Amino acid sequence: MSDVRGWVAVTREDGETVGYLEPVTDDYDLVQPRTLLGHARGAPVDFETGEHLVAELSLSELAEQWVLDAGTADEIAALTILELSPHGVVLADHFATKGLSATEKLHVAWPDLEERLSRR
Repeated sequence: MSDVRGWVAVTREDGETVGYLEPVTDDYDLVQPRTLLGHARGAPVDFETGEHLVAELSLSELAEQWVLDAGTADEIAALTILELSPHGVVLADHFATKGLSATEKLHVAWPDLEERLSRR
């Protein structure tokens, strides 16, 4: 995925992006660590600390079940992320996808700065 708003991609040794650092200051002395979905991870920190925090993230979190709009009347639970790209996050019913059944696809903007997606 391409960088957003000056975000710096943090990659593992194998070249896989695991998250981002969003500059809080123009000189990148203070950054906001962010997950692949764009969710803030903790408070803003110095660049090196942020890099270490993001490097600890795992791609496996994307394979977990997600909830869209948790705690609202529109809540939809038990979702699986099918696709994550700069074009958005595509989700579908977790159980239907595991059973290879046809199911409605839902779309959420990326990055998910509103944190509409959460894990249970």
